[in-house]
Amino acid sequence: MTDPHVDRDVLDTLREVMEDGYQELLETFLADSESRLHELQATTSAKALSDVAHSFKGSASNMGAVRLAALCQDLESNAKDKSPETLAQLVAEIHGEFANVRSVYEDEKLHVHTH
Repeated sequence: MTDPHVDRDVLDTLREVMEDGYQELLETFLADSESRLHELQATTSAKALSDVAHSFKGSASNMGAVRLAALCQDLESNAKDKSPETLAQLVAEIHGEFANVRSVYEDEKLHVHTH
């Protein structure tokens, strides 16, 4: 079954490449994401929204969070052209998608196999 939120192949590759650092990578991503979510919610500047969305998109993409990356791409591309209401809705969608992604990564952290 394909997970609509996370590309499991990306996680499998990261787990293999990172080995012992995998759990720390997950924790760092979750912490960074929380801070980016706060930044998105705290700003009304289109430029700041676009900048935060850009960096969030990159890390989400690297971590296989495909839908989260797509939502961040949408926000990054459209921050200057959308109404404040539409931007708030997009930020809310990003927040909701991160909740889905976070549960996947929290689950991953519990199942990290130590050799």
